[in-house]
Amino acid sequence: MQKKLLTNGNIFKRTDARWNGVVWYMDEQGQRKRKSFCGNSKQEVKEKITEYIAAFNEQLTASDESKAKLEDSMANWLRVFKFPSVERGTYDRLECTAKHQIYPLIGSKVVGDVTSADIKVILNHWMNEGYAYTTVKKVYNILTDYFRYLTQQELIPKNPMLAAPMIKKANFMATQGKEIRPTFETVTTFSPSEIERFKTEALRTWGNGERIYQQAAVYTLMLNTGLRTGEVLGLLNSDIDLTNRVIHLQRGIKEISRRDGTEATSGREVKVGKLKTASSKRDVPLNQAAVNAIEDLRAERYFGENTPLIPDENGDYTRPVNFRKRYYRILEAAGIERKGLHSLRHTFATTLVNGVKQPDGTIKSLSPRQVADLLGHSTSEITELYYVKKDTSRLAGITTGFEL
Repeated sequence: MQKKLLTNGNIFKRTDARWNGVVWYMDEQGQRKRKSFCGNSKQEVKEKITEYIAAFNEQLTASDESKAKLEDSMANWLRVFKFPSVERGTYDRLECTAKHQIYPLIGSKVVGDVTSADIKVILNHWMNEGYAYTTVKKVYNILTDYFRYLTQQELIPKNPMLAAPMIKKANFMATQGKEIRPTFETVTTFSPSEIERFKTEALRTWGNGERIYQQAAVYTLMLNTGLRTGEVLGLLNSDIDLTNRVIHLQRGIKEISRRDGTEATSGREVKVGKLKTASSKRDVPLNQAAVNAIEDLRAERYFGENTPLIPDENGDYTRPVNFRKRYYRILEAAGIERKGLHSLRHTFATTLVNGVKQPDGTIKSLSPRQVADLLGHSTSEITELYYVKKDTSRLAGITTGFEL
């Protein structure tokens, strides 16, 4: 709540012939307060009250968020309210969204002058530029949080977001000439032939027998465990029990912006922290291909039990950016369309839940609940949404006998 004056001051004469004055105001907590003045004459007290009110209003103007530039106001809100309450990687994304999708369009506008039409212009602009629905939704979410804060604190009288709802996904996709596909169809996976080409290229050697790509066996490990990038890069050798064929996931890593306080400085750094969700902390069983990959990695580079399984040349955690670049080089050399690292996880999960045909013709598969536990999903509904393909062949003739 913002401070405000309740009176312009009252002046009265005391019994000892001196003069008193009082100004009532509301503080930031909504409490009624007063400021008192005294003097030898009515004029002296009046001048003191006038000087105080001028200073009070000047302070209000200087701190009036509604008169600030949106870029300055939102940047301050991010630093004060978001930085202490979210993960560093999340804060980096919020700051990036504000800098690249919001400030260029309305950053110079005065906060109190921003209208619902301005919000719609932003959303429509990035939609028409071909940005993904999820990216535009992030823009909408940060604007929603920011303007909710302004209205809750009574810094602006009306929330412009109320008349600027997020574009419905179906309309958004139609505007871009795209169809909404079932979620499982949006998941990118490797075909069996692509897996073979990828593995062949990843393990290729120079003429002297040395591997062309360092630690390439890690991608086979990901294909056979479904580990996320941050999870596999956060693995210590001590987390792996080859005797019982299991990985005990304890931590993950992220690459974040270097900062001096809340201010971003040049460069990025690796941050070791908690896993994505509570259910991500789990035990992951190892099949023979995964065991072989781990042994391959340790034979190539090993700094000790309490060091990363995938270390850099100094025995420290490998930077995700370098890990991705190496992966993309392998894809390109193998002639495979670029897919994100998460496609390795998608391939693992899709194979498990949809099954593999056995020599006797039967299909070996796991239940969505089992796959959810392996992947660290909080519910099996997530697994079914992304990985279970609908089998409409089972519906053939099912309505026979229900003729109307």
